[in-house]
Amino acid sequence: MRAAAHSDQQESTLAAGGSLHRIDGTRHPSSARRIWLLCELGLFYLGAPLAIIWAVHTWGIPLFVALQPILLGFIAYLLWDQSFKLRNELAIGISLRAAVFIALVFVALGSAVAAATYWLFPGLWLSFPRWNPNLWLFVMAAYPLLSVIPQELVYRTFFFHRYGPLFGGFGWLAILVNGALFGFAHVIFGNIIAVAGTVVLGCILAFRYEATRSIWAVWLEHSLWGCLIFTIGLGRFFFTGVSNLN
Repeated sequence: MRAAAHSDQQESTLAAGGSLHRIDGTRHPSSARRIWLLCELGLFYLGAPLAIIWAVHTWGIPLFVALQPILLGFIAYLLWDQSFKLRNELAIGISLRAAVFIALVFVALGSAVAAATYWLFPGLWLSFPRWNPNLWLFVMAAYPLLSVIPQELVYRTFFFHRYGPLFGGFGWLAILVNGALFGFAHVIFGNIIAVAGTVVLGCILAFRYEATRSIWAVWLEHSLWGCLIFTIGLGRFFFTGVSNLN
């Protein structure tokens, strides 16, 4: 199943693992279609976060509530697309090579982030598990399932399936754009740490997805980083209304 999925997605230079054979008009989009896809990309990945910011800060709608219809809309649009098969997307597992690289990157960079947090924000160090261990345990279990999976379907699977043809053979450009858009989605938290951190993480995840076409690989890597951030004390930068240190 994995080989079949890779064979299908290779019909396009950049595609999701669940992408099927593309007709020439979508594999090599015309100028008009490129303009359409660029406008759509802007609407979805710039307009949607701005709409969420407006809903949260103007109407006081909780972020989790405002986010759900947006995420569900993305996923419904993806599943409606006849050139995409979710079964193929889910069939591509994590290779040993990918798992080793994920572990190496996480240990090296994660250690640096943890050390920087301890040095720069000693009052936040391990604050979540120390002050609210039950809620911390719940987040450790729920975050990978309730948050990471929909985020990866939207920002990696949907992005590479729908907009991969825009980038042709320039995978590095797709990675940078994806990382920037992932960071932009976090401007709602109102601090540079959330935005800058997720730009870097977005690029790492986009690189991993472009290399593996495995949603499970990026799910694992994203989950590791999210759980680390919440554990070491940086989680407060990823909540609306608690962005300030004072």
